[in-house]
Amino acid sequence: MSATLTVDAPVPAEPRRMDLTRKRRWRSIFSRGMDILVFLFTFAAIIPLASVLYMVISRGAGNFRWSMLWELPPSAGEDGGGFGNALVGTLILVTIGAVASVPIGVLTAIFLTEYSLGSKSARIIRFTAKILSGVPSILAGVFIFGVMVVATQKFSVLAGGLALSILMLPIIILATEEALLRVPRFLREASLALGANRTQTVLRITLPAAGPTIITGVMLAVARAAGETAPIIFTALFTNYWISSLTEPTASMAVLIYNFSSVPYDNMVNMAWSASLVLIVIVLVTNIISHLVANRSM
Repeated sequence: MSATLTVDAPVPAEPRRMDLTRKRRWRSIFSRGMDILVFLFTFAAIIPLASVLYMVISRGAGNFRWSMLWELPPSAGEDGGGFGNALVGTLILVTIGAVASVPIGVLTAIFLTEYSLGSKSARIIRFTAKILSGVPSILAGVFIFGVMVVATQKFSVLAGGLALSILMLPIIILATEEALLRVPRFLREASLALGANRTQTVLRITLPAAGPTIITGVMLAVARAAGETAPIIFTALFTNYWISSLTEPTASMAVLIYNFSSVPYDNMVNMAWSASLVLIVIVLVTNIISHLVANRSM
């Protein structure tokens, strides 16, 4: 009984080379096709943004007057005027929102990263912050309306600022948490090895190291709050006069644009375009400063 040993004949080198060349060619075609597809989708996404910016700049800059920055809004059918009180009101509203949300947001992020990292409570708080970041802004206005405006029977700057703080809070929490997690672990260990306790390590090592990134998150939250309309309508309402107290209504840029854009008077409509331009410039400058701070910290 004999056994025969069979050996497969080797594949010629030329067909293998042709197969590899064919695969490389298809990979190159696929890669170029994906590059073209990405470019087309990017271009399609830029078109609406560029169209909005072009319209706001062309309509807003053509009717803009420097006196608009300190004059009061005009009455119906009146010429001239400005949105000085709305500009001041927006700054006050955002400041109140930042004062209310920044300490809570930063302390919450410190708790998540330094005192309860990986715990169940940290996961619940982080999940809640992510859910809150996706909640429609009008719900924040309705909440403060029911809690504060109904209780005090008046619209106020303070209520508007608290509504904005609800929108700013999850952004600050998540941005600060990410900033603290980026601080190298060996810095904390070195501080503890030198005899510092956890609180001293957080205040003197972790927070200063993450400071620029935290500031970036705060400025992004401020930029979002500055353009909100719905929560301000439910809480701070609007007025044509200068603000004199935190317990009274105030004008804001977003609500002024909303009100003036729907009236049949050309002067008010043109003022809404100019206010839109100023608001876009404010948001753009805030974002540019935040990116500069972030890049300097890297």
